[in-house]
Amino acid sequence: MDIGVKHELTIERLTPPGLFLTNEAGEEVLLPNKYIPASYEIGDQLKVFVYLDHEERPVATTLQPYVELDEFAMLTCVDTNQYGSFMDWGLEKQLFVPYKEQASKMQIGEPYLIFCYLDEITNRLVASSKVHHFVDNADLTVEAFEEVHIIVSNPTDLGFQAIINEIHLGMIFNNDIHKPIKVGDRMKAFVKKIREDNKIDLVLERPGYRSIEPNAQKVLEVLEDANGYLPLHDKSEPDLIKQLLQMSKKSFKKAIGTLYKDRQIEIKNGDGIYRKTN
Repeated sequence: MDIGVKHELTIERLTPPGLFLTNEAGEEVLLPNKYIPASYEIGDQLKVFVYLDHEERPVATTLQPYVELDEFAMLTCVDTNQYGSFMDWGLEKQLFVPYKEQASKMQIGEPYLIFCYLDEITNRLVASSKVHHFVDNADLTVEAFEEVHIIVSNPTDLGFQAIINEIHLGMIFNNDIHKPIKVGDRMKAFVKKIREDNKIDLVLERPGYRSIEPNAQKVLEVLEDANGYLPLHDKSEPDLIKQLLQMSKKSFKKAIGTLYKDRQIEIKNGDGIYRKTN
C-alpha cells in the first residue's frame, strides 16, 4: 500500500491493536486504537494517511499531516542528532531530514521549506531542504504572461527565487517586489519573461499592458476605503506608493491614467486623486 498519501479504505475487522483497513486490492493496514472513530461499522469507509511507524511498519492515522509525498511545505525543526534533524509534520512520528539533505544546518525551533520524498533505498518518507533539487526547467509547462502559483524559496542578492506550480524554478527581482515577502509564502505571480536558457523571470503584478486593468481596480478599492481620497499623484515618492498600494510607481501611473480617461477619478490641485462621484 502506497505510503505518504491519503487513502479511502474499508474497515475490515477489529482486533486488539486496532482496526484493520483494506483497499480494493485487498492490501491491509492497521489503524491503531487511539485513532479509531467514536462510532463506526464494519464495511464503513475511512479516509486515512498511511506512513511508517517507529518500527518501520505501515500504519494508518486519521491525523492530517502538514505535508504529503512529493509536496513542499514549511515545517519546524524540533530535534537533531548525529544523523540529521526531525521536523514537526503533525504526526506522532517526526519527519526525518538527513544531514546530506540540509541546505544549511538546521536549528531547533526554526522553520524550513522542505520537500517530502520517498527514499528508494530505505523505502522511508524523508525530507530535504535542498528544495531546488526537486524542480526542473528542462521542459517548461508555462508561458510568458501566464498566471502561476509560487512558493517563495530562497533569498538572493538579486531578489527571491520561487518554485513555480511545484514544478519549475523562477526569480523575482528586487525591483519587481513592492510588498514584503518571505521564504515559504504561497501566492499567485505572473511569468514576466522566459529566457533562452529557460530561466523564468517572475513578477507579482500582471506584466505590461495586462497590469493596467487589475491595478486600476485596486486603486479604486483603496480609494473607497480611504473615503474617496488618496494623497498620491505622479510626483509622489515610489516608497509612498508602494506603502499605500503595494505597486510600483510605473504601475500606479498607468492605473491612474486609465481611471482618469474613464472619468472615474479627478486630480485636483496636484495634491492627490479623488474618486469621482458623478
